[in-house]
Amino acid sequence: MSLSLFNTDDQPIRLEMQNADVLYYPNFFTLEESNKLFNTLLNTIQWQQDDITVFGKTYPQPRLTALYANNNIPYKYSNITMHPKPFTKELIWIKEKIENIASCQFTGCLLNLYRTGKDSNGWHSDDEKELGEFPVIASLSLGQARWFHFKHKSNKKLQQKILLEPGSLLIMKGETQKYWLHQIPKTSKKITPRINLTFRVFFASL
Repeated sequence: MSLSLFNTDDQPIRLEMQNADVLYYPNFFTLEESNKLFNTLLNTIQWQQDDITVFGKTYPQPRLTALYANNNIPYKYSNITMHPKPFTKELIWIKEKIENIASCQFTGCLLNLYRTGKDSNGWHSDDEKELGEFPVIASLSLGQARWFHFKHKSNKKLQQKILLEPGSLLIMKGETQKYWLHQIPKTSKKITPRINLTFRVFFASL
């Protein structure tokens, strides 16, 4: 199923997905607010490109990333260990706006910069132990709209995709990460950059 959603109020759209709890706010920020935030973050965030190892092969990760938090807890995924920098004033402001509707106090934010359509994020779940058993992931999109794909881990017939517009907010919670994979696929179209902020709660490893 493919979704390109729009509503005229501030109420979220709940995606119809088994074993998941996913809410979409198409207009969390206005286009003007979104553009200002995009330009600010593009020029102030300390972006980095790590090497990623998949099936024994190592290559540059197909996007730039950054990790910010209010603690020093490292985040490990795909054989990459990231160490957070302190939240900037802009990230704190965004975080507090999202916390008002997410009923969650986030401790960190993993940011992704997709420079062109060649930049992507392959199939994965945000199920690392640092995120806890039922993580809440609040994903804010700025800049270029990109398709976001879901597929169920055990029932291959259950698939979903949604166009994440600039200024939109996607919240994944409950058992979503336990039962579903998601990705941002590559596209051959000529597109402009996109910034994605994924606010999370990081727990220290035991």
